[in-house]
Formats: sequence, structure tokens, C-alpha cells
Amino acid sequence: MKLTGRRESSNVDDRRGKSTATKAGLSLGGIAVVALMAWLTGGSPLEAVLQEVTSASMQTTQTTEGYTPTAQEEELATFSKQILASTEDVWTEQFKKMGKTYQPPTLVLFSGSVQSGCGGATASSGPFYCSADQSVYIDLSFFSSMKQQLGADGDFAYAYVIAHEVGHHVQYLLGTLDQAHNKMSRVSEKESNQISVRLELQADFYAGVWGYHENNKYKSLEDGDIEEALNTAMVIGDDYLQKQAYGRTMPESFNHGTSEQRNRWLKKGLTTGNINNGDTFSPNYSNL
Repeated sequence: MKLTGRRESSNVDDRRGKSTATKAGLSLGGIAVVALMAWLTGGSPLEAVLQEVTSASMQTTQTTEGYTPTAQEEELATFSKQILASTEDVWTEQFKKMGKTYQPPTLVLFSGSVQSGCGGATASSGPFYCSADQSVYIDLSFFSSMKQQLGADGDFAYAYVIAHEVGHHVQYLLGTLDQAHNKMSRVSEKESNQISVRLELQADFYAGVWGYHENNKYKSLEDGDIEEALNTAMVIGDDYLQKQAYGRTMPESFNHGTSEQRNRWLKKGLTTGNINNGDTFSPNYSNL
């Protein structure tokens, strides 16, 4: 991606070098198990699970440590701020077309562990969105994990990850996220997982919509960029990850979508750029 000279978002809360210590309530070890399993099934913990661990159940303290980010981490921090700024520009325009006002999320950069409005999480969680504080959380070491553990690399692949989480914020602003989570709390686990898949595929689509307009506006994409993102969508599919972890798939436990589904919905957003083409809730589940 060509980002030289591009602005950086100011909607950033940099908590790197601060540690979260648990005083009471659910231990960070327990949270890490939930977060790790969520990461293994697609890269962003289910907010419905995280919200069960509220700030009220945990008393935390944060202390500044002798933390010095590497040059590579600082480059990733700058990159992430630029991508967030781009999502702000794109979604402000898209919401204006719908007669709405876009309110951007805050990007929280952390290292190790963090306390969000939805509860505690660790670096194992990967990036996640919390509607309680309208923030996207990310430990930048996740990008190294993507490369080393999944073979997913490249700046547009990283941008896709951020844009996907911002896609959940778009769902929140449009009311989709709350409606889905309310329904998830009233149905069976199988049905809840299917609703989760619909949410995740739509967030993939919205990431693609952002990429379409980002490139139209700034001509920023270079050869191989789109392939990087599509490859990432493939290797974070539920079926791919379960085969890697267990040697088999368990379709009823899918909660992010298959590799083919994630790739297809991201590609649909990238090629159409039309938010109206992203209805993942009306089609029959087998046709997603």
C-alpha cells in the first residue's frame, strides 16, 4: 500500500507499556482461554462472550513499565493510525450518503493485556471490537503471529484485519450488532453460532467496501495487495483453522465462517463498494 504522507488518526489510545493486574473476579488466565479459543476460530473474540466479564466484576490497576517499542512496532503503530484515518474518511462519506453521521471508534493499542469496556483480554485474543466503549483493541504483535503461525503477511492483509474490526463498529452504529447479540442470547448454541457467522461475514464485506473506496480515493493499492487480504481471509476461516488444530472440522461450532465464505464476502465488498450488497442476514444460512 502507498501511504506516504497520509494523515494519522487522532482517535488513538496508546496503552502500550501498561499492565493490567487483576484484583478480583475472573482471572486473566480464565479470560485468556476464552480469548485464545476465539482467536483460533477467526481472529476477533465474540463480544457477546467478552461482555459477560464486565468492568464491575474486575478491579484493575495499570502501571507504566520500562517499555520501549521496537522500530518495527512503531512502524506498525503509524500504519495502524493511517488505516484508521482512512476508515474514518471512507465511512464518513458512506454514512453521509445514507443521511447519517459517522462517529469513529477509538483505536486502543496495548501490549500483553488490557481492560476494555467489555472485560479483560490478553494479546492471545488478537484484535477485537467492544461496543461498550466503541473501541477497537489490538496488540501489534498479532501481525507477527499472523505471519509466523498462519503465513498471512503484507500491509493490506494487516489493513484488512483493522478494517474488519471497524466493520463491527459500523454494524454497531447501524444497530445490526445489538440486534444480533440480543437474538443470540435467546436461541440455541447452534443458532447463535450461525448468527455470529452472519456478523463476521458482513464485517468482512464492510472491510472490502472500505478497501474499494480507499483505493478509489487514494489509488493506494499495489500489485499483490488484494491477494494478501484474500489469502488472509482464507487462512482465518473456521474450517481451515479447525483442520490445522484438530485435523477435522466441526461445522456446528463455526462462528466466523468458512475460508470460502470469508474470502467471497471480502471480495464482494472489494469489487462492488456498495454497502447495500452486504446483507448477510436475509439469505438462507446454507447459501451464505
